[in-house]
Amino acid sequence: MARKEFEHFEAVSAVVPVELGSNKGYHAAIAVKALVDGGAPRFHKLLNDQVFPGAIAADEAAINELDKLKGVTDDAELIW
Repeated sequence: MARKEFEHFEAVSAVVPVELGSNKGYHAAIAVKALVDGGAPRFHKLLNDQVFPGAIAADEAAINELDKLKGVTDDAELIW
């Protein structure tokens, strides 16, 4: 897991489990949470065409994408 802090939000690498029939795997994701007042994080799935067989591989992909992240809008949307 990796973390990046912006003015009002923090962004953290994450994974989202996915089940496609009998196949299970993970999507890479970035979770965004307000620095003040916290609340539940908002998950943004990344690389939608890719399902990773393990959580570690999905998190590594999310970390690579997190490195490219330039910011987060006031609505918790990602800025690339």
